[in-house]
Amino acid sequence: MKELLKKLTGVAATKFDAEYAEVRAQKLSKTSFTMKEGCVEAAKQGVENGVALRVLVNGAWGFASVGSFSFEALTDALSNACAMAKAAAFYLKLPVKLAPTKTVEDYVQIKSNKNPAHVSIEDKIKTAQTINKTALAFDGRVKSCTVDYLDLTGRSYFANTDGTYIEQDRLYVWSKLSATAKQNGVFTYSREEIGSTAGYEVFDLEPPEQIGEKLAERAVNQLRAEPVKGGTFPVVLGPNVVGVFVHEAFGHLAEADLALAGGVLANNLGKKIASDLVTFYDDGTLEGAFGSFKYDDEGVPAQKSLLIKNGFVQGLMHNRETAQKFNTQPTGNARAEDFRLEPLIRMRNTYFEPRDYSFEELLEGVREGYYLKSFRGGQANIDGTFQVGIQEAFEIVNGEVSKPVRDSSISGSTLETLFKVDAVGKDFALYAGRCGKGQTAFIGDGGPHIRVKEVLVGGSA
Repeated sequence: MKELLKKLTGVAATKFDAEYAEVRAQKLSKTSFTMKEGCVEAAKQGVENGVALRVLVNGAWGFASVGSFSFEALTDALSNACAMAKAAAFYLKLPVKLAPTKTVEDYVQIKSNKNPAHVSIEDKIKTAQTINKTALAFDGRVKSCTVDYLDLTGRSYFANTDGTYIEQDRLYVWSKLSATAKQNGVFTYSREEIGSTAGYEVFDLEPPEQIGEKLAERAVNQLRAEPVKGGTFPVVLGPNVVGVFVHEAFGHLAEADLALAGGVLANNLGKKIASDLVTFYDDGTLEGAFGSFKYDDEGVPAQKSLLIKNGFVQGLMHNRETAQKFNTQPTGNARAEDFRLEPLIRMRNTYFEPRDYSFEELLEGVREGYYLKSFRGGQANIDGTFQVGIQEAFEIVNGEVSKPVRDSSISGSTLETLFKVDAVGKDFALYAGRCGKGQTAFIGDGGPHIRVKEVLVGGSA
């Protein structure tokens, strides 16, 4: 593979006049299926092999991908990519330039105690069935349970005209689970997401019976919950909600391509946009975390990137192109879903740094408010507004967690909300997930419990 990729980068430079070229290849095995009420749907098992070719000619990008390792087919695709770049160059206002990076040659191996490639499809289905059966048998009010499962194993390859060559093992195990419950016209929903870059032993650390029971219990407990009273209240956010808030409400704004597209952070570098208690990182080096890797899809080493320190914006997430525009270093955030797509700036593991409050101390400051424990979904806009749906929430009355509430959400301005963070916990949890930005990326997010002195809580007025 090394010889093939190096040969292609050489052809791009010498034959097609590319000022820069990179070739990404992958040899991956993939298993995926969906199980609903014990029945398997959309089961797939196969290989995901192919090559991506990206070139810079006359300051413009060209891209092509081929599901083959034939040198002839790849050379034809390379020619097409260079022709596209030359055509695009006529319409450029500013030519693309790349920040320099160190030349690397590396071979990254993953050692797994239980590689999913060595687990039979029958055993994977059996694990899903156990989760499904446990959830449905937990309580007669549980009406449905869905298990989505995916694993990817294999190897990726990278070479560029700078002289870098990298081989990396790939291993992901992911599952998204949901359950619903219904009673007297009240409908509730519970979700859970599991992800591992260590191996299939993730289901030994948290057995499927335990997963199914937790999923169902959350849905059933919400049946006795009262609808949330809407308005502006102080809230304590659990690490699960903090993670999605950091990712959705702030993280996307800190992706340099979106900042350049008009995001609110482009003009706030070095400025104070949050309370003194707010420090955020995006880190691709956390061992075992779902968003970790050694090199990104531009061959740049992953790193721990400081985004906010004590309320001040410190930096953005960059690829080589945006790093050059901001006169800084690339951060290792360029990621592509697979060989068919070009890399984009994507988050890795984005989290809120802990401080020193206990959970009880966070509650003490709230006379009337809410404890928002886990999220249902979230979204943010480039103008800095956000909304996060909550699946598990409780009233706080005089510093104590009280009765459960349902159908809640929080929304508002990210920057205004960050200024209202007035206490940060000393605990920490990181959660696995998948993020969509035209492509899917495996990510992690999380943090400690935090307290926000006021935020708009959605519900009945």
